[in-house]
Amino acid sequence: MESRNGGPQRSDAQRNRERILEVALAELSRDVDVPLSLIAKKAGVGQGTFYRNFPNREALVLEVYRHEAQVLADTATELLKTRAPDQALREWMDQLARFAVAKVGLSGAMRQIVGTTDGPAQPGYALVVEAIEALLAANHEAGTIRPGVTFDDFILAVAGIWQIDARGDWQAQSARLLDLVMGGLRAGAPGRG
Repeated sequence: MESRNGGPQRSDAQRNRERILEVALAELSRDVDVPLSLIAKKAGVGQGTFYRNFPNREALVLEVYRHEAQVLADTATELLKTRAPDQALREWMDQLARFAVAKVGLSGAMRQIVGTTDGPAQPGYALVVEAIEALLAANHEAGTIRPGVTFDDFILAVAGIWQIDARGDWQAQSARLLDLVMGGLRAGAPGRG
């Protein structure tokens, strides 16, 4: 992470930024109108530190969303290094469900800023697309999912996770749904005797 002047950020400054993002995700998910001063206080940083990182609500919301997408993309890369492709895909799908729950929490905040900026409405979208494409490509190459599954097919198949009520037992429900999806992806896979 770079500082505003282009150089690397000090480790304490990076920790402050990460803490602000973590608290902001939780607080904005609960209440889109949460005072920024409360986020700063719960993150344990002063107003100056907060506003140096995020000059306004819009910048904070967009960065929280982009940060969550980056974590999701990085997770795909790490899983592909340490797991078989189909295991990496299934574990990543659990991370996608967590992202979907966070996105639902952030959707009110995102709705408030979409249309008020010239920036992208969905920061980090390209990162998630690349992660899915990498996971699918690795599985096609290994023969662990049916041939011909496309990015669009995958998105349509997992779209149900965005319908799960985040206030309920979303983890168990998403796990069942994603196990069904994974079973369907594996059916007819050439590498599965």
